Parts: sequence; structure tokens; C-alpha cells
Amino acid sequence: MTAPESIKSEFLLLLSPETHFEVLFDHLPGVSFFAKNRDFRLVAANRAFWERLGAKSEAEVIGKHDFELFPESLARKFREDDEQVVATGKPKLKIVELFFNRQGLPDWYFTNKFPVFGRDGSVVGVMGTVQSYTGRKSAFVPHQQIDRAVAYLREHFHEPVNLTDLAKRTGMSVRQFNRRFREVFGTNPRTFLVKTRVQAACETLRTSDKPIAEIALDFGFCDQSAFTQHFRRHMGLTPAAYRRRS
Repeated sequence: MTAPESIKSEFLLLLSPETHFEVLFDHLPGVSFFAKNRDFRLVAANRAFWERLGAKSEAEVIGKHDFELFPESLARKFREDDEQVVATGKPKLKIVELFFNRQGLPDWYFTNKFPVFGRDGSVVGVMGTVQSYTGRKSAFVPHQQIDRAVAYLREHFHEPVNLTDLAKRTGMSVRQFNRRFREVFGTNPRTFLVKTRVQAACETLRTSDKPIAEIALDFGFCDQSAFTQHFRRHMGLTPAAYRRRS
């Protein structure tokens, strides 16, 4: 009996260099696919990915890196994740990333990144998928109650949020709510809320001279000390250092 590994290897050896599995992602609504080489430049992208960037074809983004396509703060985070995947040879899954639309409201995206291995076994790049929460939630029929909580957080993340009351909005107990929220987002509601506030604060730190203590209160933190503590945990530096670097 032929070993599964042998069957797979034999099949891969038969493939033409013109075979591109990424075209399959063009038929998965809401899913963006990308692949980068060892220099973190794009070598493949599906339609959803390049259309999201305003490009007219894949050719317009091939060879470019994140710092040419995204704001520096986002590109820096993407690069850090890519470097970790390349250095460890291990995937990073359920990365929750946050983007703010023109109305200042957050939209959450799920990113999964995998190493790409060469014939000699070394890591030669990174590939991954990106899917918005809106596009992904339809795949989670048992978790549609979570959408009520997410919709509330989207509008009120900068205000005091009682997680017990938030659970009630979903019709679940706090225990059920925490479990199902983690199944969808890979983290608990409190961490998700804090991360959303920190990312929103990043926008204000970059675009205004507002005092840090005032920003802390604006985004639901009890004081500047608590804000700094959470900001350092999620961003790796203090709000003041982030502002200077931006």
C-alpha cells in the first residue's frame, strides 16, 4: 500500500510551474489570499486581495511590500508577524487585526499566516488568508448571537462596557458568552475590547497632539496608568514612545 506522503509527493512532482492553487480563492467570497517571498514582497495575490487595495490586476501589486501598500503602522505589524513565521517555520493563526473605516468605526479581520517551504526544507516565504468578521460570520451559524455583541462593541467600544450586560445582549450566560466568543475570535471579550481601544488610540496618537491622559479617558481606560499598561502589553511600547515613533 502506498504511503499517503508518497502519493502527495508524486502528485506535486507532476505539477506544471503554471499551476496556481491561489485561483481557488477567487471563488471563496470575502477571502483574500497572498503569498510573499523571503524579502516579504508579494509574489501572488487573489482578486479579493488586490481589489481591496484598489489595484486593477494582480500585476500591480506583485513585487511590492507592505510598506508600499499600507499605512506604516499597519505595515510594521504585518512585517513583525511575517518575520516571526519565517524565523520559526510555524504558522500564526487567528490573528485579529483591526482597521477603521472613514466613519471611525472598527472592522475586524482574521488573518492566518503559514510558512512556505522550499525543496531543501528551508522557509522561502509566507502565505496567508485574510477574511473580515462580516464575511466570516456566515460560516459560524451556531455563533450568530455573537454578532449582537460585536455590533454593540463596534459602536460603543470607547464607552464603559459591562461584559455581563454584553452577555445578556446575546441571550447567553457569561460563561457561554466567553466560550463562544473565544471560539470565534480566539480570545476573550475583555481582551478583544482592550485591543480595540488600544488600536483606536493609536489612530489618535498619530493624528493629534491631544494629551495622553485625555486619550486614555476618551477610549474607556480609567486613567493614564492603566492605558499605558495595556498599550505596552499589546503594542510593545508606551503610548508616548509610539507617538514619537509615528
